[in-house]
Amino acid sequence: MKALVAKVAAAAFVLFARAITAVRAIWSEEGLPAKPCVYFANHSSHGDFVLVWAVLPPRLRHRTRPVAGAEYWLKSHTNAFIGRDVFNAVLIERDREKRTQDPIALMVSAIDDGSSLILFPEGTRNQTEERLLPFKSGIFHLVDQRPEVDLVPVWINNLNRVMPKGEIVPIPLICTVTFGNALRIAPGEDKEVFLDRMRVALLALAPKPVGSGE
Repeated sequence: MKALVAKVAAAAFVLFARAITAVRAIWSEEGLPAKPCVYFANHSSHGDFVLVWAVLPPRLRHRTRPVAGAEYWLKSHTNAFIGRDVFNAVLIERDREKRTQDPIALMVSAIDDGSSLILFPEGTRNQTEERLLPFKSGIFHLVDQRPEVDLVPVWINNLNRVMPKGEIVPIPLICTVTFGNALRIAPGEDKEVFLDRMRVALLALAPKPVGSGE
């Protein structure tokens, strides 16, 4: 019964996300990888992974798991049901001192089991005026262990305006989710070089600022 409720709730989340945001996916020329991959995206709202998840084709959506903070998604029975049962999220404990499991091991295990991941390399929601926060090293350590895994940059546009910080009721606006071509870590690539290359690839998908002349 619980599994059925979770399935119905997942479909409801997809419909709600599409209704509120009129979300439109912009696909890369290469299309999406057929094998398990990592979708890495900018992060400004708790609803980010829902939007990425919602626009994926059903055959890919059903085996794609968001990576999210355990502290938020386990703080109540409702949150836990949504995070664990509806979205089957890989829940990461952010507090190093309280961790009981290695976050990288959890993500590697999910990929080995045939799942794709939705990952936010900034590590937290970006509430600044900067387009991206510095990337955390988790994505590097993940693909350092699984270098054959494709990395797909994904830019989410406008969701921070649909769900402003502190607001409960969404503001209907059109959102886009833009997917770039898949990337991989290069053999022996330095961590900082890799993170900078991923960051540049993600920023390349962002809409150009008004008045930039581009």
